[in-house]
Amino acid sequence: MRRGRGSPFASWLLLAKIWDMEEPDKVMAELLESSGTRFDGVRIGDRKLTPIDVVSALIPHLSESRIARIDEILEGRTYDVAPVVEGVINTGNVSAVMRTAEGLGFQPFHVISNDVPFKHSSRTTQGAQKWLDVTVWDKTPECVEHLKDSGYTIVVTALTDSAVPLEQVDFTRKTALVFGNEANGCTDAMLEAADQACILPSPGFVQSYNISVAAAMSLYAAFAVRVRTFGQNGNLSMSDMERLRADFYIRSVRSADTILRRWAEGLD
Repeated sequence: MRRGRGSPFASWLLLAKIWDMEEPDKVMAELLESSGTRFDGVRIGDRKLTPIDVVSALIPHLSESRIARIDEILEGRTYDVAPVVEGVINTGNVSAVMRTAEGLGFQPFHVISNDVPFKHSSRTTQGAQKWLDVTVWDKTPECVEHLKDSGYTIVVTALTDSAVPLEQVDFTRKTALVFGNEANGCTDAMLEAADQACILPSPGFVQSYNISVAAAMSLYAAFAVRVRTFGQNGNLSMSDMERLRADFYIRSVRSADTILRRWAEGLD
């Protein structure tokens, strides 16, 4: 997990131990603390190992089937669609959106806390969070600024006067897809900053969906559009592919830190 700029950050896990957080907050703290972050290399003493160094050191410790599986996954990865959950209180909902995002190959994931207390759920990510680049933001404006500076079009799932059907959203461009709080939806700050609002198809009696269902529908729609348009969802640059390959190797090899340390020592 990476912490978005905007305020000093002390580990939520440490705070949980010191101030005896409520159980739902502990669950969310553990979920975010175990999440992946944007990998840019490994520092061993005074030496920084590049992604290529990491791959060279760890590839002998991976089976051929695992290497092939990671290569296959990398081909399907993209940074062009960024799921964002804003003020979502149910830990199970956050976990479910993470799992869908990872399964469909959307690498960046943003969590905006907005100081909302969490509600516990027994649903889990099944480890999906460790394969994502997760960034946590205290407040909505910080995340919005980052997304816009990074070239994303911000699309909120919200029933507004100008909202368009989900199928009209152009997912071939860089898109941040925002899912709001279970009860109140997206904040006014997010709605004002958004470039577009969309609504999900609901031809039945039900007029709204649980956020985990809404996210699954929306993210699959994005995936399907990109596959129809480009032939596949994934479009990593060579540098991003090398960087993620190294990250995935580290997460796939037991005692990777020890192996990398010994490998680096052998270069001296």
